[in-house]
Amino acid sequence: MDLSRELALAGDRSETARFEVTVVTQTLGADDRNSPDPPFPVVRRPGPAQLWKLIAGTDCLLLAGPAILPLLFSLVLNKRTIVTHHGYQSICPNGMLFHLPTRGPCPGHFAARHYGECVKCNQAQEGLARSMRLLLLTFARRTLSRFAKCNVAVSQHLSERIALPRTQVIRNGVPFTVDEGRTPGFARPGPLCFAYVGRLVIEKGVNTLIDAAGILKKRGYAFQLLIIGDGPQREALQKRAACLDLAGRLDFLGFLTGEDLRAGLSAVSVAVMPSIWEDVAPLSALEQMMQGRLIIGSKIGGLAEEIGDAGLTFPLGDANALADQMQRVIDEPELIVQIGKRAQERALQNYTLERMISEYRSMIRKNPR
Repeated sequence: MDLSRELALAGDRSETARFEVTVVTQTLGADDRNSPDPPFPVVRRPGPAQLWKLIAGTDCLLLAGPAILPLLFSLVLNKRTIVTHHGYQSICPNGMLFHLPTRGPCPGHFAARHYGECVKCNQAQEGLARSMRLLLLTFARRTLSRFAKCNVAVSQHLSERIALPRTQVIRNGVPFTVDEGRTPGFARPGPLCFAYVGRLVIEKGVNTLIDAAGILKKRGYAFQLLIIGDGPQREALQKRAACLDLAGRLDFLGFLTGEDLRAGLSAVSVAVMPSIWEDVAPLSALEQMMQGRLIIGSKIGGLAEEIGDAGLTFPLGDANALADQMQRVIDEPELIVQIGKRAQERALQNYTLERMISEYRSMIRKNPR
């Protein structure tokens, strides 16, 4: 939305030229009636005939992901196509590079041509027929992506993983907004407050964070932990927290947005991202870094790339190592300020929305049709 709005409204602000933008999406309309109308037409859930007509009338097709039908139409119509890869759909049937049977990162079965392993990975969850269909669709996505004028990866890690021709890295960008009265490394008096913000699904590794909280409690440390988000794992995670007797130290706040999210994070000094999959380029980490919050994250994938040396990391799935890092921050609260400032500086240098839009604009104009 940010990219489309900037391209439609301003183009390059140093020039008079602008882009005519049409957004085509499979999503339904937003429920928030207070959201401003976008400065471009939005076409929702078009049929094949309408999609063909839209692509036929464009000079440049910018796809968010390797969607098969638009890629096929653009190839037949000989349109300049740019595919932004936000996940692993071109190299993994489940799109996450996550091995469901072992609940851990996939070693790369599709790239290694171990297609039987791909089918078995998804079979328990999807059934045999759908698992085989997912495998075949991955072949289609990868083949069609190879014909794109440019493949964009949102992290260097993803670029190396998808290994597609004509790949350019354009890192995600987020707005620079700091909560009023907040400075990098902000902390309130009282027990240190940690928080997780995101979906409650297996691959996010929230169970590792809850286990780490249990370890910290056994060590006799006072702290607060907030779980902000919702998902299919919520009930299981709440039961795990109850088994570890974390009442009074851990709160599940559910899904929050806007002012409710800002209020929920107002007392949080440290954000924890315990992913057990190869996160591509999580926006939530960048948003917290822009706020100047210290991040403790799994040392894997695009998450570790984003954090760099401006945060603390631990081996994925290692609750003891995570507890050690959380304990370190409690013992050395000055790290909240020191590393929080580094995190904000890194975000401002590499992950601004303005930088992302400028790079897309340059790429679109670089090779006119």
